[in-house]
Amino acid sequence: MSTYILLLTLNADGREKMLEDPDSLLRAENETEIGGVQCLGLYAVLGAFDFVSILEAPDNESAASFSLALGVRAGAHITTLPAIPVGLLHREGSGARDWMPTEAFPPG
Repeated sequence: MSTYILLLTLNADGREKMLEDPDSLLRAENETEIGGVQCLGLYAVLGAFDFVSILEAPDNESAASFSLALGVRAGAHITTLPAIPVGLLHREGSGARDWMPTEAFPPG
């Protein structure tokens, strides 16, 4: 399973739904069922986004389907980000070192 971060910004319809029923987003998330996708948490945040959701999904297609369905149900624009645990970037034999700089600043 892979981890995904969903950044949600409510549109006008979503804001209206939240004013009428503060549980509407939680319900929309619980009612959105895409095979193999599991929501790990939903958080209200301050700043450029209204909410952040963390989920696990078997693949990008499942995560994208969930994101699209949730956006329609909740009245939200959603940016979906695949998340890679930092520890995986440093595993021996992963090939990750091929793209990582060996020094903080290149010589010269």
